[in-house]
Amino acid sequence: MLGRGLVNRAVATFIAAGAGFVAMVALGATVYYLLALVVVPLAAAAITSAIFAAVALIIALIFVRRAHGEDEEEDQEPESLGMRAFHLFQERPLLGAAAALAGGFIFLRNPALATMVAAAFTEKSRQRRR
Repeated sequence: MLGRGLVNRAVATFIAAGAGFVAMVALGATVYYLLALVVVPLAAAAITSAIFAAVALIIALIFVRRAHGEDEEEDQEPESLGMRAFHLFQERPLLGAAAALAGGFIFLRNPALATMVAAAFTEKSRQRRR
């Protein structure tokens, strides 16, 4: 079932994000207490915040640079309706989230519509190959 796999991936993503959050909080506390042994607590808090801000800035710059490089390489337009929608939502994640929420609401209200949309996305081209 497609929905079950998607839910399992979402749950796994949230669990990984939660574990990462807990690990970062623990790392921050460790750095703070190590610095508090050497400097006053207010300075330790400031230094810890500066370290984490610098790391976040470096990671953001790496991802922005990587994303900018991918835009130049990919110039061709996807072929099917599903691939075009995937490409659009990949470029604009907020639009994808809004569309997913609206689509979920509509599909809950009218399950027959979900069947028609699924058929449209999986439909192959009607052109004959010669």
